[in-house]
Amino acid sequence: MTQTPESLSHALLDAARKAGADAADAMVAEGSSLSIEVRQGTLEHAERSEGVDLGLRVFVGQRQACVSASDMRAVTLTAMAERAVAMAREAPEDPYAGLAEPGQLARDWDLAALELFDASAEPAPAALQEDALAAEAAGLAVSGVTQVQSAAAGYGTHKVHMAATNGFSGGYQRSSRSTSCTAIAGNGTGMERDYDGDSRTFQADLRSAKDIGTQAGERAIERLGARKPETGSYPVLFDERVSSSLIGHLLAAVNGASIARGSSWLKDALGEQILPAHLSVTEDPFRPRIAGSRPFDGEGLATQRRDIIDNGILTGWTLDLASARKLNMQSTGNAARGVGSVPSPSQWNIALTQGKDSRADLISGMGTGLLVTSMIGSTINPNTGDYSRGAAGFWVENGEIAYPVNECTIAGNLRDMLRSIVPANDARSHLSRVVPSLLVEGMTLAGN
Repeated sequence: MTQTPESLSHALLDAARKAGADAADAMVAEGSSLSIEVRQGTLEHAERSEGVDLGLRVFVGQRQACVSASDMRAVTLTAMAERAVAMAREAPEDPYAGLAEPGQLARDWDLAALELFDASAEPAPAALQEDALAAEAAGLAVSGVTQVQSAAAGYGTHKVHMAATNGFSGGYQRSSRSTSCTAIAGNGTGMERDYDGDSRTFQADLRSAKDIGTQAGERAIERLGARKPETGSYPVLFDERVSSSLIGHLLAAVNGASIARGSSWLKDALGEQILPAHLSVTEDPFRPRIAGSRPFDGEGLATQRRDIIDNGILTGWTLDLASARKLNMQSTGNAARGVGSVPSPSQWNIALTQGKDSRADLISGMGTGLLVTSMIGSTINPNTGDYSRGAAGFWVENGEIAYPVNECTIAGNLRDMLRSIVPANDARSHLSRVVPSLLVEGMTLAGN
């Protein structure tokens, strides 16, 4: 009989009980992927992978341990359980560890409404290669592009099932389809590189390979002749390509694990104004065809739509069971986990309220400043929110883009930055983080 992720997860629970575990949960992930990369009109790399990963977490009293394997034989399941129980007996007690109570568990969900899996036929390798070649050709067709570093296309499926001795059992299947291109313009020390790509759940939603290649080429051309900007205090506009990183720092600061450790610059800010009063940050795990959607979290609790920031006010933390117990709160259904790791808090699909003005309107109104389109490195103080990152993009003078810039550093404090952000209206709705371009006044730039 074929072993499915569901049957394997329940077999792991049986093995754990026999080995002496007081409680246990299991996760089994089965996946396959196919990727094609081309260079100079020929196949550069082709890879297909398939595999099944098994994870088991056991509890002996308030002690826990995790083990994982990629072998589905019965003898391996038994060995995993015995090893996990032996490890748990030697582990220190954790008063916050434990499974959810049966009354906390997700019971009903509508997988069809989430549209996580594209049931159309898996693309043939030749079709993926055709897309990669089309992206490369489009990039090279842009005047001034000297080479395409890489062009690739890929497809993957992922099936996961979770089960636990508290009665939970559930799973789902995902698919993904992607195309990407990295183009290079110029020669020698004057070379510049840029990228474009798209990844979707459904093949039909994917942007055309030609569009992706053309966009990558045009972005590379725009970066030619970059120089350092002036040092000083200027407004900074974070392009939609990078603006989600700012909200990402906010999300990290409201993570329950950081709050419980006391290592967050927002640890005492519950109920305070964090963003301008007209802006909210909403988490919605039920958006169809989106990579971050899911019906339940990594501990079997129902996911939920919630406003993390409601009209500028911080309303709560992102919690799994352990962090919720440490803070004497209730889990928000945000436990994420891998096959071989314990759960930890994480957000699902995030959206920031969009503004009324376009990115062009914000550029026009910012006078002199910096439009950031890419960033490297990161120095973020988790306790104070002090922020410093390397940046590149375009210098703006008199409300118009004047020339490309690179090798500069932007710095500020996240609390001050977020309280003054002005959003554009250009967020891409198919992303898991829907965040428009964001204007921040008065950041420190270090350039010339």
